[in-house]
Amino acid sequence: MTEVSEILMSVLSTIRVPRPGDRVHKDECAFSFASPESEGGLYVCMNSFLGFGSKYVERHHAKTGQRAYFHITRTRKTQKEDENNSGSGDPPKKKPTRLAIGIEGGFDVEQEQYDEEVKVVLFPDRQEVTSEDLASMPDVVRERVSLSMAGLQAADSVSHALQVQQWDGEVRQESKYAAELKQLDNGVKIPPSGWKCEVCNLQENLWVNLTDGKVLCGRRYFDGSGGNNHALLYYQQTGYPLAVKLGTITPDGADVYSYDEDDMVLDSKLPEHLSHFGIDMMTMEKTERTMTELEIAVNQRVGEWEVIQESGTTLRPLWGPGLTGMKNLGNSCYLNSVMQVLFTIPDFQTKYVSNIDKVFNEAPSDPTQDFKTQVAKLGYGILSGEYSKPAPDPVDDPSTSTEPRGDQVGIAPRMFKALVGRGHPEFSTNRQQDAQEFLLHFINMVERNCRSGMNPSEAFRFLVEEKIVCQQSQKAKYTQRVDYIVQLPVPMDQATNMEELQEAERRREEVESSGAPPPAAPRAQIPFAACLAALSEPETLTDFWSSAVQAKTTATKTTRFASFPDHLVIQIKKFTFGLDWVPKKLDVSIDVPDTLDLSALRAMGQQPGEELLPEVAPPPLMTPDVEVKAPVLDDSTVSQLCEMGFPLEACRKAVYYTGNTGIDAAMNWVMGHMEDPDFSAPLVLPGSSSAPGTTPTESLPEEHLATIVSMGFSRDQATRALRATNNVLERAVDWIFSHLDDLESMDVSEGGRSEGGSEASREPPPGPRVRDGPGKYELFAFISHMGTSTMCGHYVCHIKKDQQWVIFNDQKVCASEKPPKDLGYLYFYRRVVE
Repeated sequence: MTEVSEILMSVLSTIRVPRPGDRVHKDECAFSFASPESEGGLYVCMNSFLGFGSKYVERHHAKTGQRAYFHITRTRKTQKEDENNSGSGDPPKKKPTRLAIGIEGGFDVEQEQYDEEVKVVLFPDRQEVTSEDLASMPDVVRERVSLSMAGLQAADSVSHALQVQQWDGEVRQESKYAAELKQLDNGVKIPPSGWKCEVCNLQENLWVNLTDGKVLCGRRYFDGSGGNNHALLYYQQTGYPLAVKLGTITPDGADVYSYDEDDMVLDSKLPEHLSHFGIDMMTMEKTERTMTELEIAVNQRVGEWEVIQESGTTLRPLWGPGLTGMKNLGNSCYLNSVMQVLFTIPDFQTKYVSNIDKVFNEAPSDPTQDFKTQVAKLGYGILSGEYSKPAPDPVDDPSTSTEPRGDQVGIAPRMFKALVGRGHPEFSTNRQQDAQEFLLHFINMVERNCRSGMNPSEAFRFLVEEKIVCQQSQKAKYTQRVDYIVQLPVPMDQATNMEELQEAERRREEVESSGAPPPAAPRAQIPFAACLAALSEPETLTDFWSSAVQAKTTATKTTRFASFPDHLVIQIKKFTFGLDWVPKKLDVSIDVPDTLDLSALRAMGQQPGEELLPEVAPPPLMTPDVEVKAPVLDDSTVSQLCEMGFPLEACRKAVYYTGNTGIDAAMNWVMGHMEDPDFSAPLVLPGSSSAPGTTPTESLPEEHLATIVSMGFSRDQATRALRATNNVLERAVDWIFSHLDDLESMDVSEGGRSEGGSEASREPPPGPRVRDGPGKYELFAFISHMGTSTMCGHYVCHIKKDQQWVIFNDQKVCASEKPPKDLGYLYFYRRVVE
């Protein structure tokens, strides 16, 4: 037996054959972005199936003693030039005809081809064993190693399941209404042409309701085009669910929309349903663009997209440390933009990158599932410059390439995205997301994982002071809350080009009756000062319960900064809801300044001679029978709020504290209290035995207590969390992580029980740690969104580096020529220290 055979025999028990369910990391290193295509290839541990680049495989061998690694190297195949190639070497791209990715007719996704070479490498001497070498080895060695190699080659990598290969936006489901749709025998017959809306006479974007044959116009689009919402309004009045877009009917089908299911659907009985109104599908011809064609046009149109991506100019590619592009993993541009900005902030660099060796040395046995390790890996990948290199040119002969295209090798944050999105209903998917929501989600994860030691999210944390003054008694109430983002309202009535906007609206109304397409709407010009004024101006509360006068009255609420953070994030509230609750995006240009002074918005606290409102809760709602202590809540209002996605207990409190005065008052209460730490906590009535600090009548589930205690919390802390969330384990876990500062202040003995005197004798818990300083800032980054809503479109970010604005557009990193600072969505400022 040869020396290599003897080594394999000695480690045979550590060589495993992958089984279904095993996580095989054969595309990406656990500590870096090395892959089989990288120099040196990728080494996959044949026991744990973790992957390591050549830089980190020795570390894993030394730490674990594992000797056998499956080594994969891939070499990119050169592309054969198509006979129709253009002079640049790039084949002409076909115009998409299908709302899909990676499917014939859809948006093209380049599928690169590679030659792959595999072998087993034995450490520490890096002895190599190929499949041919195994033929001459003992049967037991040959069989086990061959099975392991074949299993590793055949296994799907973890990243493969996460990476978008194909997506088809035209796959539609059968409507639940199609089979049993009731159609009225009202004698209505639809002519084959000459249609118009029965309300406004519009002659395009028309839909026929399949219940009664009513012909009405469709929804108005964000830019003012489309219809006037009459078909939608009719559904809201009648509940008739299905409609067909006239002009899309052909023998092959038509566009069918279900208002209740809020999606394009299939109707297997469509010929029958149309013939009820005299429409013969077999004789109809297409005269209108389908919804798919309209969506493709939106994804290709220029305007906002062109300006934000600076696509009208030739941009100079940049390479080097801090200038690393990030691959789009399928609608992951929101993540790319946010993380590029965060790793320009010193706190995140210090926490995760400056001591990266320490982070990696302390990593658990599976570093792919460790938050700190994966954030450090991403930060180093962005900042080091190791991956900031031009992408290889796809042509056969690199010498024929012209100027650099700007694309980089870059990094693909697959492990990071999988980890931070795990368990989240949105961020675990490949759908587009709101960058602001992801930023808060990531900050929340940082908070959870930094219970001890440095916490970089403190760079954003600040205190907000809310002052409410009862207009009848002139007494005040002060509250403070923690926040991370300033949400800046957009006062559309303050547009400086109001006359132009009004004239455009007048022209649009004029052409509606003629059926001609409406003219493009101008962009509203909003002064930044007007946005800031809208944030700081007092808000009138009409249904405020005053503890001073023991009744509802009018009050004013003002919001100020109780502290100024080191780094200030401002969100422009471009996304809103129309009167029909349809999301829309405001098309605005705001003159956001390079420098900002918010000193005038610092909170002053209680003023000399100012009286405070008594700390008395509002009285419970009573039935005429005063013996009934439970509140009588308007169930319909509670249900309406719940249908909007708000927690049940928050909805109950909203209805209770607004005295059953209707949906509008309750909705205002919800919007004004969403940031309250007890927003989702159960409604507790004055004098109730289930008030905080008392023992509720129901017992706490012992298994829930044990689960939380096993996570490292005391029994008292677990009890407090369960009581605050009505004994729902999942909510209790979320609650406990969002109240760490309060919980850590609890005086807990080794046995887990509180020591010392009563609650009243204890010092109040300290507030959250916040930094404070002057309220003067300078702009250093902004994230822009293109598209009609946060659920679609594209994000890019601009970051100021060495006095030069740089645009990060996924893998493209270039010097910015005209940074569109007026069209941003999230703005990042750093404190100016004088």
